[in-house]
Amino acid sequence: MTTIESSIREIPYPQQAIYDLLSDLGNIDKVKDRIPQDKVENLSFDHDSISIKTQMGAVKLIIVNREAPKEIKFETAESPLPFNFWIQILPVTEATSKMKLTIKADINPFMASMVKKPLQQGIEKIADALQMIKYQ
Repeated sequence: MTTIESSIREIPYPQQAIYDLLSDLGNIDKVKDRIPQDKVENLSFDHDSISIKTQMGAVKLIIVNREAPKEIKFETAESPLPFNFWIQILPVTEATSKMKLTIKADINPFMASMVKKPLQQGIEKIADALQMIKYQ
């Protein structure tokens, strides 16, 4: 199992506000303008799932568990590389939080050496975008 984690990000919003926005994928509409259009096409989403076409192929993630207000877990329903993805949100103060993103994929060591760097870069870009969102 290959695990890839983002750096821990400080976010100037309360834990519950972050969780409330991210746990309903229908809220993506509010942040679509932050997604690089050259990296993603055919973006569609609803309350529990998101589908995109990336340079590597079609990816569909579905939320499989919500643990309010600290964690949202996703699984791939469609992907060239099956993986689990989750967002952890922890309070720092009443008004600030920290967040970490994690990907776990069951890939062989040879493939892991090829995909680890692009996945690490991708998870950091997702963390960058999530850090810039106005959660209130």
